[in-house]
Formats: sequence, C-alpha cells, structure tokens
Amino acid sequence: MAITSLKTLHASLFFLVSLRAVYSALLVLQSSIFLGIRYAAAPTGNLRWRAPSPPSTVSGVQLANINPPQCYQGTFGASLMNSLAARDDEQSEDCLFLSVYSPTLNSTKPLPTIVWIHGGGYVIGSAREYNGAELVQESNREVVVVVIQYRLGVFGLLAGQQVKDGGALNAGLLDQDFALRWVNKNIRSFGGDPDKVTIWGQSAGAGSVIQHLVAHGGKTDPQLFRAAITSSTFLPSQYEYNARIPQIFFNDVAAQAECTAADALECLRGIDGAELQEINLNVIIAGFQGTFTFVPVIDESFIMQSPTELLAQGSVNGDVLLSMTNTNEGVIFVNHSVEYDVAQYVGELFRLFSPEESAAAASIYESLGSPLEQVTAIMKESIFVCPTYRLLDAFPNASYKGEYAVPPALHSDDVFYYFPSFVFPGLLLEFNNTIFRTAFDQGFLSFAAHLDPNTKLLRSITPAWPKWSESTAQEMVFNRTEGGAPWI
Repeated sequence: MAITSLKTLHASLFFLVSLRAVYSALLVLQSSIFLGIRYAAAPTGNLRWRAPSPPSTVSGVQLANINPPQCYQGTFGASLMNSLAARDDEQSEDCLFLSVYSPTLNSTKPLPTIVWIHGGGYVIGSAREYNGAELVQESNREVVVVVIQYRLGVFGLLAGQQVKDGGALNAGLLDQDFALRWVNKNIRSFGGDPDKVTIWGQSAGAGSVIQHLVAHGGKTDPQLFRAAITSSTFLPSQYEYNARIPQIFFNDVAAQAECTAADALECLRGIDGAELQEINLNVIIAGFQGTFTFVPVIDESFIMQSPTELLAQGSVNGDVLLSMTNTNEGVIFVNHSVEYDVAQYVGELFRLFSPEESAAAASIYESLGSPLEQVTAIMKESIFVCPTYRLLDAFPNASYKGEYAVPPALHSDDVFYYFPSFVFPGLLLEFNNTIFRTAFDQGFLSFAAHLDPNTKLLRSITPAWPKWSESTAQEMVFNRTEGGAPWI
C-alpha cells in the first residue's frame, strides 16, 4: 500500500510540474521577457568581497532569453549544537543578473514596478525559480516585475574586521541596492515607472526588505522604492561586523582555505571559486539546526545600527508597508526527532544569552505544550513574527498585516500562490481554489499598484483590509473551511 501511494504521489507531482511548465510557457507568449540582464560586473578575483561595480559596455544587441547561472548555493545548518543539498543547476560566482517581465513596452503610461527579492536564508535561491510573468498576469497586466539575484553565503555575507578593512561588508545587500539603482535608471525602457517601485521579498528576501527599509539610517538617496512587502519576515540575530561570532566565521573560512597570514582576505581572493564553495558548504552545514551562518551584519555604513533599533525610531525608507506571516513559520526549521532541553535550545539559538537569560526565555514558553512545541514556537516568534510586528509599528497608519493560515500553513507555503510554477522540496500547494487564489494574491498586487490592497485590480471576495495599528491589531486572515471553501 505504501509503495502504491508513493507512486501515486510521484505521478501527481510530475503532472503538477508539467501543468506548471505549460502554464509558464503560455505566459512567455503573453509578456515581454528579458532573462539574465547583467546589472553588475562579475564579482570575481579582486572584486570578490567588494561593492558591486558597473559592467563593461558591450556593443550590439545582447540576447536575454536564457535564465542566468545561479549564485553559488549553500544548504541548511544541520548540527544539533551551534558549532537541502546544493542545487544541481548551473552555479557560478559570476551571477549578478536580473530578469524583467513586462506586459508591454509601449504603455501610454509607465506602470508600477515590483522588484522581487528571493529568499533562502541568504545562502540559497535564484531568479530562475520565480517566473515574474505569473505576477504580471495575476495583476491583470498592470505591473512590471523585476526578479534579481545577489551574492549568497560566504561570497555575499562574509564579515569580520578583515572584510571591513579590505573589502565591503554585506556585499549581497549592496548587490540588491545596486540592482534597485539599475531599476531606478532603466525601468522606463521596459514600461515601468521608477517612481512607483515596490520591493517585495519572502523569508530572507523579506529580511532583505527590512535591511533596505533601514539602510543609511532610513535616508537612502535617491529614494529607490515607495512601498515594501514582506512575506515571512526573516530577522535572525544581527551582530556588529567584528563581533565575536562573525569573526569566528571569518577565521573558520580562512583556516579551511589555509589563509592564516595577515593578508588573509587577499589570500581568500586568490582561492578558486569552486574551492571556496566547498568551504561555504562546510561552514553552513556545521551551523546550528535550522539556522543560516552567513547573514547581514551592522556594518556602520549601509546598516548603521541594529535594524530593530532603527525600526523603533521610525527611521525608515519608503512610505507604506504590507506584511504577511504564516501560522506555522517555525515547523520546518526544527528537528522533530530530537528530545529538547528548551533552555539549552534557546542558548544555542541566541549565542550571546547567558544560561540565566536562556532559562528565563524558556520559562515563558512552558505552557505551550511539549518541548518540541515550545522550541517551534520560539523559532517562529523570535525570528519571524516578532520582527514583523516591530516592522509594522514603524509605519504608523501606513501598513497592513495579513496571515496565511491554510493548514499546515508552513513557512513558504504561500509562495505557490504568487508563483504557481514555484517548486520547493517537501512543500506543495495545499489549497488550489481559484476564488481563494485570486483573493489572496490580489492584496499584494493591488497594494503594489495603488498602495492600498483595497483598490483591487481584479474582483475578489476579500473584505475591506484594515490598516494596522498597535491599538486595534487587526489583520486579514486567509484560511479555508472544513468543507473546502475559502474563509477570509
């Protein structure tokens, strides 16, 4: 019986993927698509761990009909102490490309533009996974979409005093900023409006959105976007660039590369990219379970203070915000086969906590069921949910909050509604209901087009979406009934 069920599942998955491929192919015929536009020079050799720079000018017509190579991919931390395999698709250090999807190049009026920043814990993900033509169609062809790539893992987020002294911290974030500046300068050529840009990210992409909201102390010049959307905000501990933990990771990378002299960074620049990628994987997989080793730091330049402090001050770029969380964000980041000591888990997740602080934090969750349920709640609230509420409060009377609750409502379950062709191991579209799909995705797309999810691009059953305020704390919940009908 189990074998038969497995075969049925595989057949269903093959059929689903095949349908998505056909759907994506049809969208290609209905949109102007430019794949793999180089927006920055290859960050290799002496340009490794430096701020992105303009690419060389190339004369003549350039083909833009093939997805670019992915940036080198990482994996998930797997260690049970704080001490997904890499994708098979083409990977390269030369990966600073973006793709543009436009409903028309001859619009009488420039269209609002969405810039999608992919997730993946700052260590995995690429532009090819997200078909922007799907957002174009879902918007009733009322938006232009740009999907960007940026340096990941050790290539994009290596920190430490040596990187500060001889390179650029947060290189992956600087790539994103460089791509946004490319959009600001060039999107009119694709039918988009540079004054009506919305940045939208999921997971680490949403975490990236937070970084851009607080970049330069909330005073980025020129203004690169007017609105922001976060889906499953990801904000782990963000340290000073030369704090003990980021410095440990630099030292580990340097030691594995046998670059231990005073000029360790220059030595690392001379390491072959494939060898550095092996080190990248080694360091990440040794990280604490469900966490990601290479994440943004406070660099005192692009990110001048802790993002939570800047949010509390209201020091933000952009004018309006829409934020979505999923009901069970923490589940996939926790090992369900382990018997947990909750205080020990807290101490491993937050390495600067003292034993007393870890025990005090754990005690708050004692009433939430088993130790497994407690640590799952801690992961969910500390990394995803609480940062979202801090973010919302930074946009008083100018933000909207939603919750994706269709069971099991895991992290990333919502992405299938934005991008029907999206594929993620172990996750599936749980509720394939046309009425629900329209109601769900229209909130995001209408917000991007009109700064208000209630000014709908297409008719839907969604009721009036209230603005968020700390006093009323009203959000839009998307779920289904036991009978299989949309419940909003």
